Amino acid sequence: MTKALIRLNEKIPCLEGKAIKTSQTKLESYLDYYQENNQNFDLSKVIYEVEYHDNGLQEGQKGGLFLGISHLMPGTVGEEFYMTKGHLHHKKDTGEYYWGLKGCGLLLLVYEDGTYELEKVSTGSIHYIPGRTSHRLINIGTEKLSVGACWSTESGHDYVNCHFPVRVFKKGEGKFEVIHCTT
Repeated sequence: MTKALIRLNEKIPCLEGKAIKTSQTKLESYLDYYQENNQNFDLSKVIYEVEYHDNGLQEGQKGGLFLGISHLMPGTVGEEFYMTKGHLHHKKDTGEYYWGLKGCGLLLLVYEDGTYELEKVSTGSIHYIPGRTSHRLINIGTEKLSVGACWSTESGHDYVNCHFPVRVFKKGEGKFEVIHCTT
């Protein structure tokens, strides 16, 4: 019997083992995604990190899966909660699964017809993201939000053609407000 190449450390949570890759997204790379983007913010601040298993498969290759974890830090830009850039899939009909590992947040799903849903993400929650659906994570908690993900190697990520018609703002301790927007 062979040992698994990777494992989930549930306490941290993180992936452990061979061929784990990481990337960081700093505020400077997407400050314009936020409504209050003209103030003096620390642009070098890491807003989220992604770790994934480099299983040797290439994006666009048929029949494979990727596995990763997104870690979204707690905080706000102005009063708007930290969020991921969000994306659609290049291969539009491919779905994805997310599952909450730690923290408290929201998954914003925006469908082709412009309607949207906000799903609460917490430890143990499981979320199916259908194809043709823009999606982004929002951390509304006070600790790091860690979310596992599994998606097709054929999916690809399109950060340009997705639309997010709502923003989520902090309104007191443990409270938030959803505001409709046009940008």
